[in-house]
Amino acid sequence: MTSTPISISCDDCSLEGTNACDDCLVTYLLGPADGPSERQAVIVDVMEARAMRMLHEVGLVPELRFARRVG
Repeated sequence: MTSTPISISCDDCSLEGTNACDDCLVTYLLGPADGPSERQAVIVDVMEARAMRMLHEVGLVPELRFARRVG
């Protein structure tokens, strides 16, 4: 079974530039961005997203704080 990848980018997050970034899984995985040119995206499939949620639930990684911008 194949699944559609999910792209999680700081550029698309409504919490970008807030203190939520300090404790976000994307920042944990990629490190803090030094500026717009340093930003990257995490691309995961549904099974990987589920695994990340499970790792967070047992306290091994921070929560994904991503909230997609509207509009």
